[in-house]
Amino acid sequence: MSNSTNRSGLSRRTFMTGSVTAAAAVPLMATSARAVEPSPARAVGPRDLSTISLRINKQAYTLALDNRTSLLDALRDHVGLTGTKKGCDHGQCGACTVLVDGKRVLSCLSFAVMNQGLEVTTVEGLASADGELHPVQQAFVDHDAFQCGYCTPGQIMSAIGCIDEGHAGSEDDIREYMSGNLCRCAAYPNIVAAIIQARDEIRRA
Repeated sequence: MSNSTNRSGLSRRTFMTGSVTAAAAVPLMATSARAVEPSPARAVGPRDLSTISLRINKQAYTLALDNRTSLLDALRDHVGLTGTKKGCDHGQCGACTVLVDGKRVLSCLSFAVMNQGLEVTTVEGLASADGELHPVQQAFVDHDAFQCGYCTPGQIMSAIGCIDEGHAGSEDDIREYMSGNLCRCAAYPNIVAAIIQARDEIRRA
């Protein structure tokens, strides 16, 4: 019997050939295993768009928005309701005030995605279907409570909130609870007078 053949009949040549074949198959099997592994879910990034539903002035809107989009920018740039104004964009002037479920909100400081399922009211949603102005809107006209008019939508929305919250009991109360709404034209006396008129009319209704 040849020295290269053991008692089981295996030669060194046969053994080496089998070993090389097995070694070559290992990476192919690993590659095949990796191919069928499910890829991990991709993390949602801040710039990815989210589909959100908003109710604005009693109308439903479905929007695809960057998660960082403010409610203010959603209203102005995506819905086309430009009555809400962008003033400082830092929550310091009140020009962007809207009502969310009846409460005053600075829309520049609120993400649109935070307002799903809530009722958002802007200045465009105040007048009745036949064009009759809200009592606060009419009072602002009656008392000439604006000059340039840029802050007026926010002033009106905040005034409605102030009255509904019960913070319009006196002129001092009105000045205190409207202090977050700045008027660069300084029409404050007229604004206070308008709120008092609207308050009384709403109470009589």
